[in-house]
Amino acid sequence: MNYQDAIDWIHSREKFKVKPGLKRMSWMMEKLGHPEAKLRVIHIAGTNGKGSTVSFLRHLLQAQGYSVGTFTSPYIEKFNERISMNGLAISDESLALLVERMKPLAEELQRTPLGEPTEFEIITAMAMVYFSHQHLNYVLIETGLGGRYDSTNIVTPILSAITNIGLDHMNILGSTIEQIAEEKAGIIKKGVPVVTGVKQAEAWKVIHQQAEKCDADLYTLGKEFYVEHSGSIPDGEVFSFKNKEYTTDELLSSMKGPHQVENAALALQTMEIMKSQGVLIDRSLYGIGVKQTTWPARFEKVMNTPLTIIDGAHNEEGTRALVETVKSHYDGKKIALVYAALEDKPVKKMLKQLSDIADVVYATTFDFPRSLSAPDLAELSPIKETFAVSQYSEAIELAAEEVGQNGVLLITGSLYFISNVRKYFESRAAL
Repeated sequence: MNYQDAIDWIHSREKFKVKPGLKRMSWMMEKLGHPEAKLRVIHIAGTNGKGSTVSFLRHLLQAQGYSVGTFTSPYIEKFNERISMNGLAISDESLALLVERMKPLAEELQRTPLGEPTEFEIITAMAMVYFSHQHLNYVLIETGLGGRYDSTNIVTPILSAITNIGLDHMNILGSTIEQIAEEKAGIIKKGVPVVTGVKQAEAWKVIHQQAEKCDADLYTLGKEFYVEHSGSIPDGEVFSFKNKEYTTDELLSSMKGPHQVENAALALQTMEIMKSQGVLIDRSLYGIGVKQTTWPARFEKVMNTPLTIIDGAHNEEGTRALVETVKSHYDGKKIALVYAALEDKPVKKMLKQLSDIADVVYATTFDFPRSLSAPDLAELSPIKETFAVSQYSEAIELAAEEVGQNGVLLITGSLYFISNVRKYFESRAAL
């Protein structure tokens, strides 16, 4: 089987099951000799900030000399990114070999009352097998959706983290903050410490109750550990971190946005708990790890003239964070927005948030099943200067002309859209 055949087979799997659960994952792990049991996992859930927190943690651990596997979703440029080792994506050959191993297993499972595994279950199982054959000190695993019934919840981690709770994927996870928090809190395991950045009292209460039920120590940002954001500078965010035992010097995060210092704080507190458990950790290397952290499509500069930033703000919480970041770094600059979104998102609310910073909007679309058309998207915009442009490449060119040399071209919306846009800029750079 070649690489493209492998990818096509993965994508031909069902996306969701009517009855979610971990029985299919348990069946596959049993058949595969329990690869997940061989891993030292840190499990991360949350509505936003999972990817950034994983990246901070990976860079912090690598600065200490540890080798780290990461399982993340979705990918930005290439599917292989989802399964990476020390920041390097799995090779095409390794991925094809894993699919060759999984395919007969999936066919056998399909013949049982449990039914065939979903696409995400297949990918999760592949990641467990791949990581179990590498010489890794730690594996950072990000949930795909929710927590309780997420395929990744097959692991027993050494630490769990819940970044935050927001109203996203409500058709699957529930319509209230409490219901969504309950799903995310499903990753909490007996006796395994939990780090969280949740702010809403109702969400924290749910997580606290689950932690107590599992006899798991809970560390909350603003209660057991703190972050002080000193300010935004052209290179990023300056901040310091402290808990009861330790306070850092000022640190610099290259990841821009006040919200990123909170993600960094979750990663730092995770390091602190590991240190208290006897893991060899040199605190003097924290600054290096934090500064080296990057994550594609998170307020990422892709061009200097005009200054062009892409950001995968695909829900209300992400959009709020994006607006704050633009205000803290580019207040007073002219902002031209290129925007594309999916029809099942609260687009009107997100555009209302973006109206705080955008002077002009180019509503566009891209080739994806649930993508809103440019005219339909433009109809939802409260911003007076809104133009519908069906080709996103043309929208980008028009927006670039609009802002000239001194303004900011901001491209955001669906992560799938941003993935396309990132490839567009890479191909232009290669010309």
